[in-house]
Amino acid sequence: MLLKEFDYDLPEELIAQEPLPERDMSRLMVVDRSRQTIEHHIFREFPQFLREGDVLVLNNTRVIPARLLGHKETGGRVEALLLERREPGIWEAMVKPGRRVPVGTVLRFDSELRAEVVDRTESGGRILRFFVSRGVDEAGGSTEQLHRDGVDEIIARVGQVPLPPYIHKPVQDPERYQTVYAASEGSTAAPTAGLHFTPALLERIRAQGVKIAFVTLHVGIATFRPVRTANIEEHRMHTERYEIPEETAEVINSARGRIVCVGTTTARALESAAVGKHQVRAVVDETGLYIRPGYEFKIVDVLVTNFHMPKSTLLIMVSAFAGVELIKKAYQEAISRKYRFLSFGDAMMLC
Repeated sequence: MLLKEFDYDLPEELIAQEPLPERDMSRLMVVDRSRQTIEHHIFREFPQFLREGDVLVLNNTRVIPARLLGHKETGGRVEALLLERREPGIWEAMVKPGRRVPVGTVLRFDSELRAEVVDRTESGGRILRFFVSRGVDEAGGSTEQLHRDGVDEIIARVGQVPLPPYIHKPVQDPERYQTVYAASEGSTAAPTAGLHFTPALLERIRAQGVKIAFVTLHVGIATFRPVRTANIEEHRMHTERYEIPEETAEVINSARGRIVCVGTTTARALESAAVGKHQVRAVVDETGLYIRPGYEFKIVDVLVTNFHMPKSTLLIMVSAFAGVELIKKAYQEAISRKYRFLSFGDAMMLC
């Protein structure tokens, strides 16, 4: 299929710049795939669409303060977005301005923290080797060495939670860019379909006889990388780390009802671990799964997601789940009714 099939005009004023005061007061578009119908609700009403015996699956990744602002030791400001820790003290990152940061460049982010660019990645990123300054040596000069624990401590202190580039307002409370169940640190972007849930809403869902299970997929460069090929088949996904715990596998494999998946990241994790219909393996691995029209879903029965950017792998995935034409119809209706789009925007339930 051609990428232009997944393009649409997104009015800039519909890109949500901040979260609503109450998480669960966002709007909820309910799209029935079999009846080809569209209904409009608020997210607080979400539990009424669940059934006893369903399993609600959430991604419990937590966004790390992965945005580092600094400068080259030779001068010039730089910004680094940490994507994945390769090993203690060594990170894959996107660095701006990239063309001015060749291998061998030394970057300073704090009085105690610096990094050397030791390699480039195929996608144009950089491999950064971090060093921490610790006191002075006997001759009175500063000592710098790789500290496996010290690096993470300083990054947590001086780093900022990264927001997507289309959000131009600083978030007043950084926790609003985290889900209320975020637990496993490692993402550079939030699994935004989960931002609508509150502790009270989750308790209501449990009280209905719906089981809640968690997976972890750390959102990385695969989310940021745009599709640049005219034919979507030629796009290649980067890998992202994910985990399906034993407990979650048991809950899914014994489910009496539907598997209700919150977010495209959760869907990628579950489908990557599939070994049969409604059967997954417990696993810690990396996935480069690219879901596009023609894909046969093995685990996900219902998908909860936000409204995505044009020409994105996320829009391609939801089109694979609900059908290209139905998604086009839903998006045009969302635009006409002035739904809020992208990370802090409204939600869609595809059932």
